[in-house]
Amino acid sequence: MNYPTFFEEIENITVKDDLSQFLGISENGVMEFSYLDIVKSAGHSCPTVAGAYLMAQAGLKALYKDELPKRGEIFVAFKEDCKDGVAGVIANVFTQITGATEQFGFKGIGGNYVRHDLMQFNAEITSDVKLQRLDTGKTVEVVYNPSSIGINPLQPQLMEKILKQTATQDDKILFGKIWQQRVEEIFKNKEKVITIQ
Repeated sequence: MNYPTFFEEIENITVKDDLSQFLGISENGVMEFSYLDIVKSAGHSCPTVAGAYLMAQAGLKALYKDELPKRGEIFVAFKEDCKDGVAGVIANVFTQITGATEQFGFKGIGGNYVRHDLMQFNAEITSDVKLQRLDTGKTVEVVYNPSSIGINPLQPQLMEKILKQTATQDDKILFGKIWQQRVEEIFKNKEKVITIQ
């Protein structure tokens, strides 16, 4: 699979998943997610997917400090409804990384490793997402704002041509490069676009 080389420079997210260990997937339950893993699941790389990855990464670091985050033991709450804007896309990224789902997730084994009912939408929060540890109750809230990362002025023009089916192959290639350049800039400036509350 060909993909932008900057993907390789993005820090992976490492978690511990007791269900993975219990079922023999990983001897110590440690799992690692790369941005490429998330992109494959989402089917694309964009500012929203990048932002969700960065919010999860920053939120888990703030929540667990020097410990490995415990996948399946994190409650995730979103300000928006799952059908609003890009909330569903962001939620899918958080599901992959944290294991949390609203209703459709794993029902558990003998009351253990339950993954459903660990996600909430329309939460009364001022941030984009709130994470809570089930073991300690500790919470962190994360805000993502990529507005400081400018959009190349050619991007909307090229997108319009592609959607109208008047774009050349060179136009399409250039659009993809420009699109991913902004994603790369978001990762390079993660301290500007991510705020922990």
